[in-house]
Formats: sequence, C-alpha cells, structure tokens
Amino acid sequence: MDLPRQLAESLRKLRREAGLTQAQMAKVLGISQPTLNRLESARQNTTLKTLTQLCRALKCEVGDLFREGLRLRAGQRRRPR
Repeated sequence: MDLPRQLAESLRKLRREAGLTQAQMAKVLGISQPTLNRLESARQNTTLKTLTQLCRALKCEVGDLFREGLRLRAGQRRRPR
C-alpha cells in the first residue's frame, strides 16, 4: 500500500475510534472539514505541522500512522521497544 493511502486509512480509523466526526476533528486541528476529508481519502498531502497536530489529537506517534494493520485505539500510545 502506498503511504498516502496508509495515512488516510489510519487517520480515518483512529478518528472513528476516538468517536469524533470529521467536523469535530477538523475543529480540534484548526483545519476545514473538507481538508480533513481530502486527507482521509488520500486526495491531499499533509504538511508536517498538520501531521504533528493529528498525532497530538489522536494520541499516537507519526510512525503509527504509516503502519499497515494499525491496531491502536485513540488514547493509547505504543510503548517504546
């Protein structure tokens, strides 16, 4: 799977597990709902700033968003190995 598609799927999954709508998540991030929609559908690339904000909001690390088969729930963090 390509990176934009993996990021999109991870964002969507973690947002849903956090119980947030796109509108709610976009408000937390300070971006528009259509922008978040494009990120979640891999139609737009993100900036490092937005990527960092996404991770803070979803309580995950950047690398987690690019792992296939992401099994984290929002609010949980991976333990360092």
